[in-house]
Amino acid sequence: MICFNKPYGVLSQFTPEGRWRGLKDFIDIPHVYAAGRLDADSEGLLLLTDDGQAQARIADPRFKMEKTYWVQVDGVPDEAALAALCQGVLLKDGPTLPARAQTIDPPPGLWERDPPIRVRQNKPTAWLELSIKEGRNRQVRRMTAAVGLPTLRLIRAAIGPYALEGLAPGCWREVD
Repeated sequence: MICFNKPYGVLSQFTPEGRWRGLKDFIDIPHVYAAGRLDADSEGLLLLTDDGQAQARIADPRFKMEKTYWVQVDGVPDEAALAALCQGVLLKDGPTLPARAQTIDPPPGLWERDPPIRVRQNKPTAWLELSIKEGRNRQVRRMTAAVGLPTLRLIRAAIGPYALEGLAPGCWREVD
């Protein structure tokens, strides 16, 4: 199993498309494939494996492997927004499962994003830690938007027992 810290602007596939780079720019290991997806405009932990069963356990929503994200949002969450995220929110494709959500300080050791997020001088931002057991398309972004907190930056910090743990963007390590 490979833990990779996927930078912004990189697809969860080896082949580049349009303006987005592919994994081949970072990982030169034959016969490994991404276990799940992380959008090009999201950063953080991506697992790769050559084991089809492991890939299914990680990626398939039926196994409900928890994924934890650090989310920088436009605005400051109040108790009602956090409670809504924890109870599950209604999206266009149906209600989400309950999540774990809390405000956090900016994650320690956080790298600068290239390009940087947009900053508005008159509107504060905040960081959330959000853990979900689903994996719908752009789900975290849609959840924060549904409670009035658009996502500015999204970093996946952990998938089940696997975590970034100081892994720099564009770097990877092999794990058991």
